[in-house]
Amino acid sequence: MKTIKYFFEFLLIIIFFIVSKIIGYKNASNLGEKIGITVGPFLRSNYKINLNLKNSDIGNSDEERNIIIKKMWGNYGRILSEYMYIKKFRNDSLVNKIEIVGQKILYEIKNKDKPVIFISGHFNNFELMAMHLEKSGIKLAAIYRPLNNIFLNPIMEKIRKKYICKKQVKKGLYGTREILKYFKEGSSIALMIDQRVSEGISSKFFNREALTTTIPAQFVKKFDCNIVPIYIERKQKHQFRLEIFKPLEFSKNEKIENITNELNTILEKMILKNPDQWIWTHNRWK
Repeated sequence: MKTIKYFFEFLLIIIFFIVSKIIGYKNASNLGEKIGITVGPFLRSNYKINLNLKNSDIGNSDEERNIIIKKMWGNYGRILSEYMYIKKFRNDSLVNKIEIVGQKILYEIKNKDKPVIFISGHFNNFELMAMHLEKSGIKLAAIYRPLNNIFLNPIMEKIRKKYICKKQVKKGLYGTREILKYFKEGSSIALMIDQRVSEGISSKFFNREALTTTIPAQFVKKFDCNIVPIYIERKQKHQFRLEIFKPLEFSKNEKIENITNELNTILEKMILKNPDQWIWTHNRWK
C-alpha cells in the first residue's frame, strides 16, 4: 500500500513541478503557497505541528498557533515550487532574490583553508544555504536525510548533487564515516541539527529533552574546529535574507553536552525569530 501511495504522491508532485516550471518563479511560488495552505491542514502531521507549538510555548492561543501553522504550510508550498528554480538560483539568474549578510566570514574561512562545521535547521528554502556556501568557494559536504518516497527521492538527490552541493552524504552511521573522511581531506561539513536522531544525546530544546546530534561537538573535540551558524529567512514572499554568523570557538576540553546545549539554544533563537518559517512537522520530542 505504501508503494502505491508513494507513486501517486510522486505523480502529483511531478505535475506540480511541471506547472511551476511553466508559469514562472513568482507565480509558481504564489501557487505553492495557496496549495500548501489548502492541503496542509488535512495532513496527519498537522496535529503534530500544533502539539509541537504548544509544547514549545509558542503562540498564546489556538488562534495564534493556527496563524503560524497556516503560514508554515504556505511557506512549505513555496519551497516545493522553488525546486524547479534551483538551477536559476545556482546560475545567478535569481541572485538578486537573496540578500547575503556575513559574506566576509565565508571569504575568511576559505582563505584560512581550515574546514569548519556549518550548522542550521530546516528554515524556509534551506537548500539555498548549502548552495551559497559552495558557490562562495567553500569546499563542502552536506548531510541529508533521504525522502521516504522511493520514486521522488532519486530526483531530489539528483537536483541536490547537481545544483546545491556536489558532496551529498546520507544521514546515518555510514554517512558519519564519510563526512569524517571528507573533513580530513579539507571539506567543511554542513548539517541540520534540528531533527531527532537515535544516536544523539538528550539535550534541552525549548525546555524539553530532545535527542540531538552530537556530530558538531564531536568534531570540536577531535579536530579543534569552529562551528559556524547559518540562517535563512523569507522576506516579502519572493526574497531571502541569508546570514552567516561569526564562528563559534569552543575549547577541546568542553563537554559534548555543553556544546550541544549551546547549539540548541542558538537554534531556538533562530526559530523564535520566524516561527512560521521553521518546518514544525519533525517529531522532535518523540
